[in-house]
Amino acid sequence: MAKYRKKPVVIEAFKWCGDNTQSEDPLWIVEAIKKNDVWFTNEGSIFCQMKITTLEGEMTAELGDYIIKGIKGEIYPCKPDIFEASYEKVDE
Repeated sequence: MAKYRKKPVVIEAFKWCGDNTQSEDPLWIVEAIKKNDVWFTNEGSIFCQMKITTLEGEMTAELGDYIIKGIKGEIYPCKPDIFEASYEKVDE
C-alpha cells in the first residue's frame, strides 16, 4: 500500500476563548460573523458555542478550540490536541 505525507501548508488560526480575554479577532472571522457564516449560542455562559457553516455543513466549536482559515478560505474548528499535533507556529 502506498504511503502519503501531508503537504506543508501555512494556515491562519487562533485559539477561541470566547470571552473578554480574547486577544485575537482576525478580520476573516469578523467578516464571517457579519455574513452569518459564524454565530454563537449560549453567549455569556461557560456553555457558549461557536457555530460555523463549513463545506461539510454546520460545525460546532467549543471554548478552547482552534478556529482555522484553510488554504481556500474555508473556516472550521479543530480540537486543541489535534491542532497541536498537526501544526507548529510559523515565524513571520
